[in-house]
Amino acid sequence: MKRMSPILGALLVPVLMAQLVLAAGLFKIGEKAPSFTLTTITGDTVGLDTYRGKVVVLGLFHICEPCLIQGSTLQKVSESMRGKDVAVLGVNSSGDSKQNVGEFLSAFPVKVTYPYLLDPNKVTDKLYGGGKFIPNVYVIDQQGVIRWQRVGNMDLAGEEVIVAEVEKLLAVGKTGT
Repeated sequence: MKRMSPILGALLVPVLMAQLVLAAGLFKIGEKAPSFTLTTITGDTVGLDTYRGKVVVLGLFHICEPCLIQGSTLQKVSESMRGKDVAVLGVNSSGDSKQNVGEFLSAFPVKVTYPYLLDPNKVTDKLYGGGKFIPNVYVIDQQGVIRWQRVGNMDLAGEEVIVAEVEKLLAVGKTGT
């Protein structure tokens, strides 16, 4: 068994390093948010560029329990930011059907009132590097630049944390600095 440990370690290191490189590619702080146009579950067409001038909280989700939790958190963020220059968007980035996404949303402990978009071709998954690292939450500034991101960890992307990041951008927008 002692002989196996160095061999296993040598085999695991490249795999772990590859995963870190992939994860590092997801962090796009300071970059322009990739644009997309999708259809909401209610049939409206929504493009990210529509919200230029507002702070955008973007959640990329699949149909899974962590995504249900994070999607519910975004509803709380949406409610607490109501009346401010903030838009909250959710995207099913895994290509699930409208029916399956609707059933998923009906299982949420809160009613989702923010636009929830369908992405049957997984465009956002490709643009934002989703896939294995879900849920993804981005806070995008008024000029369309990603200023904050958390991937796959709801403890670090709770309502208070997201609201604080949004408030920072709203304050900067008011002062112009």
